[in-house]
Amino acid sequence: MAKKPPDQSQSALRERCLQHFAILRIPITPEEFDRLLDEAENEAWPPLVVVDRLLGEQAARRRERSTERRINAARLPERKALEAFDWNFNARFIDRAQIEQLATGDFVRRRRNLILIGQSGVGKSHLGQAIGLRLCALGYRVLYTTSAEMIRQLGASLADRSLPERLRYYFKWDLVLIDEFGFDSIEREECPQAASLLYKVIETRHQKRSTAIFTNLDFDKWADYLRDPLIGMAFLDRFVEAATIIKIKKEAKSHRAARKPEPEE
Repeated sequence: MAKKPPDQSQSALRERCLQHFAILRIPITPEEFDRLLDEAENEAWPPLVVVDRLLGEQAARRRERSTERRINAARLPERKALEAFDWNFNARFIDRAQIEQLATGDFVRRRRNLILIGQSGVGKSHLGQAIGLRLCALGYRVLYTTSAEMIRQLGASLADRSLPERLRYYFKWDLVLIDEFGFDSIEREECPQAASLLYKVIETRHQKRSTAIFTNLDFDKWADYLRDPLIGMAFLDRFVEAATIIKIKKEAKSHRAARKPEPEE
């Protein structure tokens, strides 16, 4: 007995399409689908235009949701944008084109590190968070942390014997942004192994993932900050080996100092 051909009426085709969407988990409502069909008929769209309009909006929504998940996972203190940075304030000392190039993610794709050195108040944190935000939108997995927070987490994992798990956690990110490196001195009383623990993170990610450090310390001060000359030199050699280095000159002005109100007479 010949198989009965499927019903090709408009209502039957509509219902089958809605079933296809449900099976494929394409979140389009019957109302949205009907509006699209009406518009396609009124505008006499070619078939490919209909498919593009149908799937394009859904794909855009999915990209937005994925980006939002990556931004939330990145733990950025603020959603700072590069467009909101005051490029004119220190135009002589900060190369906008160079920062915009970093925000393309090319250095992450090539597994290079990034070091940005500059005095407090010149906008290092803003630039770091803005680069991270841009890379989240491009599909990279980014984690923002401070040096002090990373040391605290590593110290805690050492105490409860979960250090290998913590190192795997830091390894999984395409880019780890370490802000405020050198902002506070490392207290050996609180974490005597701080230098070696930080080095383990760098060693684990070396040539496999990208790490960025934002600091007010020039290289000759790193060993003092880490309080271990041997580990300090190994840390520096490992990190700088494949790194883009940006130094903002000391003549650059501080945003915070510029915003400070004049003292009353």
